[in-house]
Amino acid sequence: MSKTTRPTSDLENSGIRQSYAVAGEDDRGDRMVLMDRRQFVYSVVIPVFNSEAIVGETIDRVVSFFDEAGLRFELVLVNDGSRDGSWNLIKQRALADARIVALSLLRNSGQHHANLAGFRETTGDYVITMDDDLQNPPDQIEVLIDGAMTGRDAVFGKFTQKAATRHRTLGTKVIGLINRRIFGQPPDLAVTNFRILRRDVVDRICASRTAYPYITGQALLYSSDRANVEVRHAPRPVGKSSYSALRIARLVANILFSYSSFPLRLAAFFGFVVSCLSFVVGTIYLIHGMVSSSRVEGWTSLIVLLAFFNGVTIALLSMLGEYVVRTLNSVSSHEPYHVVERVRD
Repeated sequence: MSKTTRPTSDLENSGIRQSYAVAGEDDRGDRMVLMDRRQFVYSVVIPVFNSEAIVGETIDRVVSFFDEAGLRFELVLVNDGSRDGSWNLIKQRALADARIVALSLLRNSGQHHANLAGFRETTGDYVITMDDDLQNPPDQIEVLIDGAMTGRDAVFGKFTQKAATRHRTLGTKVIGLINRRIFGQPPDLAVTNFRILRRDVVDRICASRTAYPYITGQALLYSSDRANVEVRHAPRPVGKSSYSALRIARLVANILFSYSSFPLRLAAFFGFVVSCLSFVVGTIYLIHGMVSSSRVEGWTSLIVLLAFFNGVTIALLSMLGEYVVRTLNSVSSHEPYHVVERVRD
C-alpha cells in the first residue's frame, strides 16, 4: 500500500514526529492516514485525592498496559491535598520507577488545577488524562491513542455506559450545555476527563494564565480537530466519588464567571425588565393620582416596592462584585496552585 502525505499543519508546527502507517476513511468519509503510535512518547496525568486504597492498583495497571504495548511513557501523579496516605504511596512509586513523576500540592486545589500542574510537568508528544479510581480502565488508553493516530489534536473518550450517581449525571448535562454555549462544543461531541491531547494543545493550555483553569473548556478552545472514541466506564471498586452536588455547582459557577459574561448579561436583562415594569407601575399610579382624589395610603406598597428594587440593585452589584473579585485574583495570583514536593528522576 502506498503512503500518502498531508500538507503542513499544526502537527508539524507542534514538533511531533510524523510516521504514517496505513490509509483508510474516517467516520465522515474523508481519507485519513494513521500514524505509527510507537513513534511517540505518551504522558499520563492522574490527579490523586484520598485514593490510598485504589491508586496503587491504578498505577500498576497503567504501567502494565504501556509495558505490554511496547510504548514509551511517563506517568505524572498529582497529589491534590489528600488527607490519607496517598502521597506516601505515590512518592514511593516515583522513587522506585524513573518513569513515574509525583507532585504534591500545598492544599486541595481541585481536579482542574491538579491536571494543569501535571500538564506543566509532562514532556510527551501526547498527554492523556484519567481518574485515579479505575473508572477509566487503563486498557482503554489504547482506544484513545488509536483515535489520536488519525491526526486529531483532541480525542475524548465517550462512555458506552456510564456508572454515575444521579446528581453527577444531571451535572454532566448542565456542564454540557455550558460547554456548547461558551466553548463551541459540537453537538455531536461528548467530552469527558478521559481524553488525549496533542502536545501543541497542551502547550496552549499551559500558556493560559488564568486563576480558574477549566481543562475541558480550554481543550475545546485550543483544539481544532476533535473526535470521540467509545470506551468502557467501570464502577468505582472502593469508596465513593468526591464530586458532590456542591462541588459540581461550584464548577458550574467557575465556568460561568471565569469564561463567560452570561451571568452579567442575565442580571442586566433582569434589571432592564424590572425597570420597565417599574416604569409601567409608576405611570399607572401617576395617571391614577391625576384623575382621582389624593389619599394618604399605600405605605405598605411603597415599602414593599422599595425593598424589592433595592434587592434587585444589591443583586446586580453582587454580580458585578463577583467579576471584580475574579479579575483581581487573576491579575494578583501568579499561580493557581503551589507544589510543595516533587519526585522526579
